[in-house]
Amino acid sequence: MKEIIRVHLIFKGYVQGVGFRYTAFHAANMYGLTGWVKNEWNGSVTVEAQGDRDSIDAFIEKVRSGRYIEVMDMSMATIPLKDEKTFEIKY
Repeated sequence: MKEIIRVHLIFKGYVQGVGFRYTAFHAANMYGLTGWVKNEWNGSVTVEAQGDRDSIDAFIEKVRSGRYIEVMDMSMATIPLKDEKTFEIKY
């Protein structure tokens, strides 16, 4: 069984107003991840994603390759697991 991890991601660039949150939502569901995605006041997007490393890597690749999305910088940190069942868009 693969190890489950949780990561805190911050995406910067052209990531708001381009469907990033919806792309993230669908990609997370496609790869079986839990967590959330949220636009921030400074124009960045924050994601917390939980699942196995391969699925998280595939999720990141999927959101970075969105049609209108242009990620210029991304930071990632491993954080403690949470007990949750879904991936949601926070407003």
